Amino acid sequence: MTKKAATQKVAGPELLPAGDRRAAGKALRRHVPRESHSGWDAPRDRRDPIDILSASNDGRLPHLIPIRFGRMSQSPFAFYRGAAAIMAADLASTPQSGLRVQACGDAHLMNFGGFATPERNVIFDINDLDETLPAPWEWDVKRLSASVVIAARHLRLADSDAAKAAIATTCSYREKMANYASMRVLDVWYDFIDVDRFIESVEEEETGDHLQIEQAIERAKKKSTPEILFPRLAEHRGALPVIKDEPPLIFHPTEEQARGVKTGYSEVLERYRESLPEHIRVLIDRFRIRDFAFKAVGVGSVGTYCGIALLTAADDDPIFLQIKEAKASVLEPYAGKSLYTNHGERVVAGQRLMQSASDIFLGWFRSLDGRDSYVRQLRDTKVSAVMEGWDFKTLRSYGKMCAWALARAHARSGDAARIAGYMGSGSTFDEATGEFAMEYADQNEEDYRSFVTAIREGRIEVNVEA
Repeated sequence: MTKKAATQKVAGPELLPAGDRRAAGKALRRHVPRESHSGWDAPRDRRDPIDILSASNDGRLPHLIPIRFGRMSQSPFAFYRGAAAIMAADLASTPQSGLRVQACGDAHLMNFGGFATPERNVIFDINDLDETLPAPWEWDVKRLSASVVIAARHLRLADSDAAKAAIATTCSYREKMANYASMRVLDVWYDFIDVDRFIESVEEEETGDHLQIEQAIERAKKKSTPEILFPRLAEHRGALPVIKDEPPLIFHPTEEQARGVKTGYSEVLERYRESLPEHIRVLIDRFRIRDFAFKAVGVGSVGTYCGIALLTAADDDPIFLQIKEAKASVLEPYAGKSLYTNHGERVVAGQRLMQSASDIFLGWFRSLDGRDSYVRQLRDTKVSAVMEGWDFKTLRSYGKMCAWALARAHARSGDAARIAGYMGSGSTFDEATGEFAMEYADQNEEDYRSFVTAIREGRIEVNVEA
């Protein structure tokens, strides 16, 4: 086992019967037993997590870094959300079967949710793929399972329930992967988790209320409409609309911060347009960019060059696009460099490969100052989980749904039969990953305490108000 893969490509299924590929996956256990995935022991040469976080600030807007760290300081779960780079380094030292997929790179519970397809249906899927890169499939499964344990502790559930929820999450991934291994290739590709399948799965768990899910979707749809979104984010100053400033989270950049202010970002818009399919270029050409502002988002992304652009086709026909800076994936030092020279294209290509449907405005560009970015619609019926108040059954059910979405995404790019053959039909891999999740949650808490200590000692500046 090596910490760094020799090649960055995903090896797709060979033209062999599924049974032969399952057997080949099972044979991998001789070299990497499933039990070897259990537990977590930090390597003696483990890098200081504070050093990793500090290094990840390179190139970020300095005045937003304290906001990022302030959000991470709220709890061990919030810290985990912003610490993908720490776990990537740790996962590189864990056992690997040698099978690779297009990995999410940051597969924690809050990076899954509902959003609208181009056909205006709402599906459940991975919704944040900033770190996507071909990598070992186990890394995503372990990060997801550990997030379930950390969430359980955040909810003050018993450790026994945390372990059960983590094991159920991995079991869901294993069972769904076994299903995908027996499906036709096109059936795997066309598969998606719509609202009806989501509700059906929740009801099987005897938890939640389908009416609450339907109401959440309706609220998300309303928030996405121009009638609701425009007054919240923009206003008219004279004849033209502009984005409202709400510093420090939303603000208009200076020419030094974002080249293109003086020209109205016309060059950047043209670079983005070139990344779009021809039929979407026809659509985007109906709009004109009116304004752009930086907007701090999420936890791990705070401080990167992220913003929103306001475009209109007419005075009463606006759309908002989200622009997110794309840096090198946190997996890159351990899984190999991206084949794409533009990290925005890396994210877009990974998103189209992993998601069952992607936003029609998805594209990328390189800014005038050399920063890679990708573009998508802002809040297109986005339904995010609100974890506060969950009980054990709700957490377990949601973890299983996330695992289903992850298995579907991995099956599109990787060899589902080999992965399924490696995991097998028993609970050995589930329990091993559950044990890893419990012990890595302890590591996360230890790292969080070190982080809080650094704040108290004045080595890290935080802003907890934003």
